[in-house]
Amino acid sequence: MPRPDPSEYAPYYEKYVALVPEHEILTPMRSDLAETVSFLSGVPEEESCLRHPPYTWSVKEVVGHLTDSERIFGYRALRFARADSTPLPGFDENAYARVAEFDRQSLADLVAEFEAVRRSHLSLFGNLPDVAWTRRGIANGNDVSVRALAYIIVGHQRHHVAILRHRLFPA
Repeated sequence: MPRPDPSEYAPYYEKYVALVPEHEILTPMRSDLAETVSFLSGVPEEESCLRHPPYTWSVKEVVGHLTDSERIFGYRALRFARADSTPLPGFDENAYARVAEFDRQSLADLVAEFEAVRRSHLSLFGNLPDVAWTRRGIANGNDVSVRALAYIIVGHQRHHVAILRHRLFPA
């Protein structure tokens, strides 16, 4: 399957799609999950609530944000893959993070939740008929394809995990 064309997503998402050079999206979706779970499982609980300036979110909040965002992107992909043309709203990631209280949960629980959501999406995307990948819909006022949403999911994760790696291991 070819990579998504820039016409399949809003310009804002180019920074995520560009992080995924692969042409077959399920392999990195699966391998990145294993790498991310392994990396996050090595973060000590006592460090998971720290905020490293200039960043305003703790490690736990970043993991919670990854899970929330993946759920939303996956929901959009499901709706559009099923040829549902109902426009879908955007979401305010900062408002979600403020009210979620991720820091009250253990990092292990947050990582397990992220893993469960990703596994669900691996099943969803892994079972789509070919025609579903190019279906499109409107999300947050922008046209987006199912294929682009899969790449956005992986690129979004790569973006945030790279920031976490830099924050926790700056050398």
